[in-house]
Amino acid sequence: MKKTLIVATLAVFGLSPAASAQTQNCAPRDLVLKRLAEKYGESRQSIGMGQKGMLMETFASDETGSWTITVTTPQGMTCLVASGQAYEVLAEALPTADKDA
Repeated sequence: MKKTLIVATLAVFGLSPAASAQTQNCAPRDLVLKRLAEKYGESRQSIGMGQKGMLMETFASDETGSWTITVTTPQGMTCLVASGQAYEVLAEALPTADKDA
């Protein structure tokens, strides 16, 4: 399975899981996680909940800088949303609000 950059409006933004799965690279979650770890050395870096119980996760490798964003349906189907290189962890502070007004 070749990782490809896929940017699409998917279940997190209102498409049904079935429609999303037809346009994405999808497989059962355990298989996707195993592939990301074994082939790309990626581990989970962040997680968030989307609409309708969708789980968004970011995986990345500290060694290679590769990264992958996935979305998992409540039924356990995980779809690759995007992938790339040069992953960095940032801890940026929020800008301070002006108190002039």
